Amino acid sequence: MSELTTFHADIKNILEQARGKARSAVNAAMVEAYWLIGQRIVKEEQLGQHRAQYGTRLMEDLSIALTADFGKGFSYANLYNCRQFYLVFPAQESLYTLCRELSWSQLRLIMRVESPQALQYYCDEARTQNWTVRQLERNIKSQSFRRLLSTQTTPSSTETNPAQLDFIKDPYVLEFLQLPEAGPIKENQLEHAIIEELQKFLLELGKGFSFVARQMRISTETSHFFIDLVFYNYLLKCFVIIDLKTGKLTHQDIGQMDMYVRMFDDLKRGEDDNPTIGIILCDSKDETVVKYSVIKESQQLFASKYQRVLPTEEELIAEIEREKRLIDGRRESGPNN
Repeated sequence: MSELTTFHADIKNILEQARGKARSAVNAAMVEAYWLIGQRIVKEEQLGQHRAQYGTRLMEDLSIALTADFGKGFSYANLYNCRQFYLVFPAQESLYTLCRELSWSQLRLIMRVESPQALQYYCDEARTQNWTVRQLERNIKSQSFRRLLSTQTTPSSTETNPAQLDFIKDPYVLEFLQLPEAGPIKENQLEHAIIEELQKFLLELGKGFSFVARQMRISTETSHFFIDLVFYNYLLKCFVIIDLKTGKLTHQDIGQMDMYVRMFDDLKRGEDDNPTIGIILCDSKDETVVKYSVIKESQQLFASKYQRVLPTEEELIAEIEREKRLIDGRRESGPNN
């Protein structure tokens, strides 16, 4: 029976691999076809661009004709998507990578983002992190690129390669924890919710994170301390410790995290590890406290807010821009102000 089971598993694996390759081939062929359709539509529009509404009528007539020839799948909206696909990705040399590694559903989401930098970021992350369509959609809706960009440490950060972005977000969006939208919650309630949805929390943290421990004890000769959450980032090659705060950030919280980071570096950090990073995840923060604390000059300490619900795109962008202005204001004030 065991031999038959192994034999069956081998055959099943062969078929699954073949079907996977077939799906990839079909996806690549269709994505290429959509790009070529978009290219042809744009060129035809350019020939008739002096005529009013030519492009609209062109796609409406084409939709009717193609639907008669091939059936469903060639609505005006779908043809418009093909047109946009070509306009967003006009370079044919990039088409092979897009066809091979991203689905048409993913590309339709990505080509609607707001800037070339964000476009490249979502393409790269969707490929390297193997995001599903649903994960990609959430990251776009939660403005993942903007939240990373808001924490950049150089004024020229908008020119930064997305692959080199800082990994700290502000704010973190934790709607998947299904916490009450308003009202006080306890820190252990927040911690428990994170552990229950650890996979989703890791995705929100970003790439390279692995979970190490909750309530990790670090001890000196005279005292014991407990760190809420400990992660390791294999890309940064360092530990990342998180202290959860369900109220407003205080200078005592910052001093405590500064101590935790120093202790962790001394007691837990390996010889090949980079310095430990500490993140205080809080419900809200007083910028005066942040400005006049050790966070301002530290490369190891960060304070980020979390949001219990996914706000509207407008609300989230406004919050991100507000945080960015405050960060820029702290930089401009200089270390001696």
